[in-house]
Amino acid sequence: MPQDGKISYVELPGGDLPDTKRFYGQTFGWSFVDYGPSYAAFGEAGLDGGFQADPQAGLSKPLVVLFAQDLEAMQDRVLAAGGVISTPIFAFPGGRRFHFKDPAGNELAVFTEEA
Repeated sequence: MPQDGKISYVELPGGDLPDTKRFYGQTFGWSFVDYGPSYAAFGEAGLDGGFQADPQAGLSKPLVVLFAQDLEAMQDRVLAAGGVISTPIFAFPGGRRFHFKDPAGNELAVFTEEA
């Protein structure tokens, strides 16, 4: 079972998703699972991750995703330590997550799996 605060996933901008998948598959042998027309998870990369190609998502640089057993408790810890919530808790296929900015302005996310 994953531990609180451990890096669990990395999300990258997807751009032209079919071309991005072709590049990483051909170059590095990564495999993909599509979750709609604008998102593909990748595997065989050493760390799980995904490509977000939806411009509405506003992802312009890599997003590190941390794990939490209790999402609300972790959100409280982020706030208590001086973090700023940039995207409130939302559901997605497989779980729920929120985004925050650390004191240096880096944006990260925290997720928990579906119950």
